Amino acid sequence: MNEIKLFFEERAFGVCSKLGEKLHFPIDSIRLFFIYSSFITLGSPIIVYVSMAMLMKVRKYLRKMNNPILFD
Repeated sequence: MNEIKLFFEERAFGVCSKLGEKLHFPIDSIRLFFIYSSFITLGSPIIVYVSMAMLMKVRKYLRKMNNPILFD
């Protein structure tokens, strides 16, 4: 069971951990919120989660592009 947990944690986007750090809220609670709300609302929070992950990737890319010292 621990191997499955590590597999998904390594390949996750990090949205829940980023939200937990910003809001000073337990990460497990945020993950449970996404899971339970996905079951209750038939998957609409998954769209929010994926869009937040995309925004994080775009933001990281833009920060990398704005860095004046990309290559030496």
